[in-house]
Amino acid sequence: MIERVLKTRIEKLLGGNKAVIIMGARQVGKSTLLRELMNGRDDVLWLNGDDVDIQRLFENMTSTRLKALLGPRRFIVVDEAQRIQDIGLRLKLVTDQMEGIQVIATGSSSFQLASKISESLTGRKREFKMFPLTFGEMVAHDNLLSELRMLPHRMVYGYYPEVVSFPGQETDILKELTSSYLYKDILQLDGILKPDRLVRLMQALSRQIGDQVSYREIAMLIGLDSKTVERYIDILEKNYIIFRLGSYSRNLRNELKNSRKIYFYDLGIRNAVISDFRPVESRNDVGAMWENYVVSERIKKLSYDGICSNIWFWRTLNQSEIDIVEERDGNLHAVEIKWNKSKAKTKVPAQFAKAYPTASYEVVTPDNIDGYLL
Repeated sequence: MIERVLKTRIEKLLGGNKAVIIMGARQVGKSTLLRELMNGRDDVLWLNGDDVDIQRLFENMTSTRLKALLGPRRFIVVDEAQRIQDIGLRLKLVTDQMEGIQVIATGSSSFQLASKISESLTGRKREFKMFPLTFGEMVAHDNLLSELRMLPHRMVYGYYPEVVSFPGQETDILKELTSSYLYKDILQLDGILKPDRLVRLMQALSRQIGDQVSYREIAMLIGLDSKTVERYIDILEKNYIIFRLGSYSRNLRNELKNSRKIYFYDLGIRNAVISDFRPVESRNDVGAMWENYVVSERIKKLSYDGICSNIWFWRTLNQSEIDIVEERDGNLHAVEIKWNKSKAKTKVPAQFAKAYPTASYEVVTPDNIDGYLL
């Protein structure tokens, strides 16, 4: 069993008086983690928000009825809680009126779950984001050398637990994930009126990782207006499929100020969307894939470490650029990402160095990735 980073952090909260909320895409291991944490306990009530009878159960839930359901149990686990109407109020009922009972809820849609829970449980909860497996988790499970050797494989098939656990079946598993989750679950959300355009949007974004994204250009390409494209992208981001980086701009007149890049949390999902599982040696997008890999793994690490850091990219009108600019405690750290190890001695762009003379700088390649992600 691959040990998850969040296990220790959540384990310390069990038995406390705050609800524990775990958000992340389907199949990243939320339920598996909870089963590990609750292993051997007989004081847990497990409920699945996907089940219609559970949804109906919560519609007319009262503290009296819930106490009868719980019996002597001390924990109530609600999986896929975003499926339940007014789930925030229902969980508030437990935390407010049932002393000694701890709520643990998971959800695969942050904008559904968070909006339903945040106001109701203000000050009464601890939230965690859970991602597919990480470079660090796999190093801890195997060893550094093994995971470094697996980098080309991870860039093609990604880190979803089932993908990692069943070598040789990666393609079939990823096809199932993208069909059952991306195009089924998300299409059930309100406001998705043109599912075929969402599929085309996903494909367009898959081919633009590492590039600046223009909502207007994508809209023209797939036949939607730019506001609808932005709304669909927002839904994909809040379902933990993609994430956006904005452009860093402080000192220079010619810095890009309102640009953005879009990356995938998992490259296996990205490659499944465009049905391209060729090895990295046969691809012309390996540079973009490596950039996506490093950025997404860094985002995961910072989140799991509980580090508050702003992540940007930097570019000027004359095409000087830096892949990552981290801003933390008033300090800047610039990172250039290179798949080609021979470019490891790339120097910081002169414009950036002059504008931000106190910023640190490094180049990340497959040879030194462990120093950046561990």
